[in-house]
Amino acid sequence: MNKVLVTGGLGFIGSHTVVELQNEGFEVIVIDNLSNSSIEVLEGIQRITGKKPIFENIDLREKSSVQNFFKKHNDIVGIIHFAASKAVGESVENPLLYYENNINSLVYILQELVTFSNPNLIFSSSCTVYGQAQKIPITEDASIQPANSPYGNTKQIGEEIITDVANISNVSAVLLRYFNPIGAHSSAEIGELPIGIPQNLVPFITQTAIGLRKELSVFGNDYPTPDGTCIRDYIHVVDLAKAHVVALQRLLNKLNVEKVETFNLGTGTGSSVIEVITTFEKVSGQKLPYKIVARREGDVVSAYANTEKANTILGWKANSSLEEALYSAWEWEQKIRS
Repeated sequence: MNKVLVTGGLGFIGSHTVVELQNEGFEVIVIDNLSNSSIEVLEGIQRITGKKPIFENIDLREKSSVQNFFKKHNDIVGIIHFAASKAVGESVENPLLYYENNINSLVYILQELVTFSNPNLIFSSSCTVYGQAQKIPITEDASIQPANSPYGNTKQIGEEIITDVANISNVSAVLLRYFNPIGAHSSAEIGELPIGIPQNLVPFITQTAIGLRKELSVFGNDYPTPDGTCIRDYIHVVDLAKAHVVALQRLLNKLNVEKVETFNLGTGTGSSVIEVITTFEKVSGQKLPYKIVARREGDVVSAYANTEKANTILGWKANSSLEEALYSAWEWEQKIRS
């Protein structure tokens, strides 16, 4: 059985990817330090798949812990690296935390990966590397703009580090640039579980709808968009998770044509903040209180994907609608508050 390491595997995207990997017959080892996740997610994964992944509570900033892990697990065929801090606003306020956590952990993993006989890496990147792209929808050939936030910068630097390492080693990698993951597993056993005040739009919407938050803040309504609010490409997290399995199988079957390949993961459709709010109100039957506040530092005006490369080369496509994704997020919110 192929053994795969998933770092940050109890987080939002990581846990859904663990489910899809196990559904495809992979043996999964999860590393997570539980800084932005819950150990209870392991039980949710087990209830969905019938199997609990191996779990190691490790802080990847501790180099010796990373080294000891790989001494114990030396038969891993691939690594899917999610573990990172991910909030744009927080990264602006605390850049050193983001550089330490997101860069050091990647370096320590790569130092071990280069010793593998067949080293394969899937890297959790982001559309933030494009900054405010000059052409929409965004293709993988779009120029990398100066980062709008330390978070975005860590993703750019991470991609550069991986490319540099692949150039001088046997490492093969796929860089997956996500747009905006939302939703939850259809079982409502796992979903997005932010600690403290949510940094992302949809969990703030669902927490407001259920009464946990007084109202939703919409950051700016004076952007050059049809309704003045920012436009993003919202992709169901299960669709996103499935792409990681496809990308890993591509590397394991040696179908990659370059040492480092890059793919956008999105739906190809942009939705404004107001559109997301009204769509949520429609699928949930809840009226959502919100107010317009000042723009948020680090936000770009509009970002949505050209997904043609992932559709044709990976043979992957996002299948779920915005309505389905928002409904699953609402089902999850109701379950965890019941």
